[in-house]
Amino acid sequence: MQSTGTSLKQRAIRYLVRQAHHPQGIVGWAVGWMFAHRPSNRQRNVWAVSLLDVQPTDRVLEVGFGPGVAIAEFAARATRGHVFGIDHSQAMVRQAARRSAAAVRAGRVHLTCASVEQLPSFGDPLDVILAVNSAGFWPDPVERLRELRRLLRPAGRIALVSQPRCPGATRDTTAQAAQELQDVLTRAGFTHLRVETLELDPPVACVIADNPTGMSS
Repeated sequence: MQSTGTSLKQRAIRYLVRQAHHPQGIVGWAVGWMFAHRPSNRQRNVWAVSLLDVQPTDRVLEVGFGPGVAIAEFAARATRGHVFGIDHSQAMVRQAARRSAAAVRAGRVHLTCASVEQLPSFGDPLDVILAVNSAGFWPDPVERLRELRRLLRPAGRIALVSQPRCPGATRDTTAQAAQELQDVLTRAGFTHLRVETLELDPPVACVIADNPTGMSS
């Protein structure tokens, strides 16, 4: 009986983890709502946006925007620009669109259900790209980052954010995640890397880098 109970618990945990990575249906909507309203998640996203010095006319992309907390923050800053977002969950596209409904209606926020492996067109070069807790799930992250780099204007900025969610995560876990992000960004041709840390439990690392040329090396 105990083994059956443990097996059911493990299946439930795996199901919730899948929903966190790719929210779907009613449960996915609830997961997104929880992420949007958890204070640490909101703080992490608002903080990440604040580091990027977004200007009113900037063109911004967030990869894996979830319930759209950072999208709304970008829209409040890029008031004469354009904010793009891609997420592979249609449930999150709907939720984020409701959160920034006025900016969507005004044509300033553009949200698409798409994956980082099949990027849609964003027209003119981008000024800023953000990905929060998603780069670790990308297939061949170096190649993905090279593709994203081609979308940036010269001297455009990218920020990859990681707050490890594995059991027992510590400051050392965050430091290791930050180093891994620095490694893939460097291999993809980005320069002038710097790491910022937000003191949550566990800490959040944001690695910010520049596109030196706007071209793939």
